[in-house]
Amino acid sequence: MIKNFTSLYAGHVDMADLGQDATPVSERFCDDDHIASVFAKTEAIAKAMDESGWHSLWLAEHHFQREGYEVIPNILMFAVHLAHLTKHIKIGSAFNIPPMWHPLRLAEDFAMADHLTRGRAIFGIGRGYHTREVETFGSPMLDQAANRALFEEQVEIIFKAFNEKSFSHHGEHYTIPPKVPYRGTELEEITLVPRPLSTPVECWQAIVSGNPRGLDMMMKHGIKGFVGGGAASMEEGPIQAYQDAATRAGRDMAPGEGLCLGLQFYMAESREQAIREITPLYEEHAKMFGPLNFLPLSDDAKAAVSKRGGWREAGVPTVEHFMDMGSWFAGTAEQLTERLKELEQRFPGLEYIGLGMPICTPKTKMLEIYQQVGEEVMPHFSG
Repeated sequence: MIKNFTSLYAGHVDMADLGQDATPVSERFCDDDHIASVFAKTEAIAKAMDESGWHSLWLAEHHFQREGYEVIPNILMFAVHLAHLTKHIKIGSAFNIPPMWHPLRLAEDFAMADHLTRGRAIFGIGRGYHTREVETFGSPMLDQAANRALFEEQVEIIFKAFNEKSFSHHGEHYTIPPKVPYRGTELEEITLVPRPLSTPVECWQAIVSGNPRGLDMMMKHGIKGFVGGGAASMEEGPIQAYQDAATRAGRDMAPGEGLCLGLQFYMAESREQAIREITPLYEEHAKMFGPLNFLPLSDDAKAAVSKRGGWREAGVPTVEHFMDMGSWFAGTAEQLTERLKELEQRFPGLEYIGLGMPICTPKTKMLEIYQQVGEEVMPHFSG
């Protein structure tokens, strides 16, 4: 049963011109003050969610996005700051990208944030999907096989550092520690300082393709999974694939157990009003994520969302299409409650639901909706 309400805010600034007839992504170039407005916006969101009873706010690590869509480069630093401004809410990493870190630096930074927030930071990892980000930091992204191999070894190192009092690692990409003299002996093991406040560390990762290799790695390390919340549909394929991986690992899990199901959502006084107001936000989402293959678009549609107008002729789906598929929601608080109750019935092991508003949703509207969910939706669930 749904117990915990979470939300992913990837760090978008408010924008005045939105939708298919507004500024194309390639022409957006926010100034420094506009980019920096994300910090006050995030602070306000965290405070509002904390006061409304939300379980967690998830932030996303991204770099170099002068367009203003995802502009928070260090989630763990921000988690420490936000924990000082709030009382209960947890701050999650959706996600830290190990290929843009040295794995030991990432493990250290999380462990320190874990202590400074008294356990209110949640660890999350991902392989990345922006070539501009990952390749600029010197790691592979175009070569998916190389990216996966690097990521898997980094995750192995991170969990060794978390779970073992001292450890060594000898792999394709890393030799830890190096064979160097230290205090008169050859260094053989190393210890993470500090280690996390509590172990095992709760860790989350997105499930997109349902690749058995990736899911088996998640089971090996006890990693929980995000489904939806930005992908194209709320299909049962990835959910069943996670359950199948659990079975291969000798674990009996109910449908939805160990997962957070995510919806892109928006609320208003009527469904018609919600669809009208979410449409330009969805179109901005399509402009940003369509060319990155986070929406199933034809080549003609991908070309169209990169320019002004011509979307209908190119076959770009409307937001209603993705509402029908189940990954987007627009409606009233009562209708959202009904939608979530349906998910509870389908997935009896489900405890986490992720409700994220589309990129460029204005701060004032986000604060209003977060409060409304706390007052009108959450009381219908057991958390």
